[in-house]
Amino acid sequence: MEKNHKNITRRRFYVESIGLILIVLTPFFFKIHDYLPEDREATLNLFGYTLDRNGFNNVSTYVWFLLNKIIPLYLLIIWFFTCKHWWYHVILIPLCMYAFQLFEVIYSEDDYIETENILWLLPVCMVVITFVYFIRAKLYDKYVHGIDLEAMEAELQSFKEKESADHISQTVDSEGSSDKIDLSEKVSKRTLSKMFKQFQHSLKNLFNISL
Repeated sequence: MEKNHKNITRRRFYVESIGLILIVLTPFFFKIHDYLPEDREATLNLFGYTLDRNGFNNVSTYVWFLLNKIIPLYLLIIWFFTCKHWWYHVILIPLCMYAFQLFEVIYSEDDYIETENILWLLPVCMVVITFVYFIRAKLYDKYVHGIDLEAMEAELQSFKEKESADHISQTVDSEGSSDKIDLSEKVSKRTLSKMFKQFQHSLKNLFNISL
């Protein structure tokens, strides 16, 4: 157990260190395009992938545009996974915006950029805004109006359980009392029957003596 906890802590330390390094190197990443060729026909071979100007004036301009999307994108990703505020889901909207813009500029075959990404964002906005609104309404009711829905549900459930227990107890008591009544009636009948037999026996004895 302790070893597993140490592994998790070590892994978290490495991930946070990488995020910290990426944030610190942000200004240097923005200057990468200054060291790339500005020739219109020049290309860049990056890890086996050939990068051309992709419709821009040159490779330097293309990389500059990509960095203006990639850097805010990974900064938003880091913010999203480290934010502890209740509204952190809203970060998904600008995050998706940069992701769609990056996708469009890389895979689009026309010469126009940032044209239709707002249409791609609408479903994301609808889901995220609705989700965040319900969280906000729940927190507002709890901390401003003092309405705790979970506490109310727990109290209602407790009341239902208590009511059910009382009903079962009343049913058992009524059954017990009816059994007592039946037993008393049986005992009374037996006593009367015994007394009647004794009376008959006394009469017979008295009649025999008279004779």
